[in-house]
Amino acid sequence: MTITIVEVGPRDGLQNEAVVVDTHTKVEFINRCVAAGVQRIEAASFVNPKRVPQMADGEAVLERLTPDAASYIGLVLNERGFDRAVNTQVDEVNLVVMVTDTFSQKNQGMTTQEAMAAVAAIAPRAKQAGLPVSVTLSASFGCPYEGEVAVSRLVDVATQVADAGIDELAIADTIGVAVPRDVQRRLSAVADAVDVPLRVHVHNTRNTGYASALAAADAGVTVLDASLGGIGGCPFAPRATGNIATEDLVFALERSGYDTGLDLDALCLASEWLGERLGRPTPGLVAKAGGFPPA
Repeated sequence: MTITIVEVGPRDGLQNEAVVVDTHTKVEFINRCVAAGVQRIEAASFVNPKRVPQMADGEAVLERLTPDAASYIGLVLNERGFDRAVNTQVDEVNLVVMVTDTFSQKNQGMTTQEAMAAVAAIAPRAKQAGLPVSVTLSASFGCPYEGEVAVSRLVDVATQVADAGIDELAIADTIGVAVPRDVQRRLSAVADAVDVPLRVHVHNTRNTGYASALAAADAGVTVLDASLGGIGGCPFAPRATGNIATEDLVFALERSGYDTGLDLDALCLASEWLGERLGRPTPGLVAKAGGFPPA
């Protein structure tokens, strides 16, 4: 089975960095991922630059990218963000709905219901513009403020979001608390409730991210998010360190019999390059240890 990896490092990765990476470096970051075979890339975020200054140059980044080299995704949280995104060369838009109200207020300044209303307003506009719409359900497993998220709450939010006519629904473990059993149980419950392709986004905060990603693949999910080098996290979630590293996920998937279509050596070199630009080694391990032939 083929697994598509969505590279989220240029957005979800860099947004959590203390330093603001310049536009030229972001463009080279994306181009290196394209050269390694990545076909879907979260390239920019159209959010309030005062809240996330690392993402203030979304338009400039997209303007410098090679058209049609990959499908470039733009993150939007409201109609103002969509108005910015639709005037660029984005190929897809991704919206975010926090499953819990407390986290939603802290992250987006709105309730979960208000975030779902934004999806309902933006989705038809995106369709008119010819842009596929995905929605990430953040904190689908646990919330740093409200604790464990009930499966029934996740299913309720997923059902309402799916009714907006979206193209893909991403189940996200924003704070890295998922384990394989949780992944299988929640994916099964959501899949039974909605008729929308599922994607999974996990963090490695508690070192269970790779096991959770493999569990998602084993459950039949064919699209997984990852961040080159394992950089990133959510700036509005306390201690929410690190996405899973793209190169480490590719190694785990390929050794497990899945096909990703990505060049592991090129990803490792890109991860090393990224660490040099950030001034520190990236958290990923495969770039340090090297790959190993598929079983």
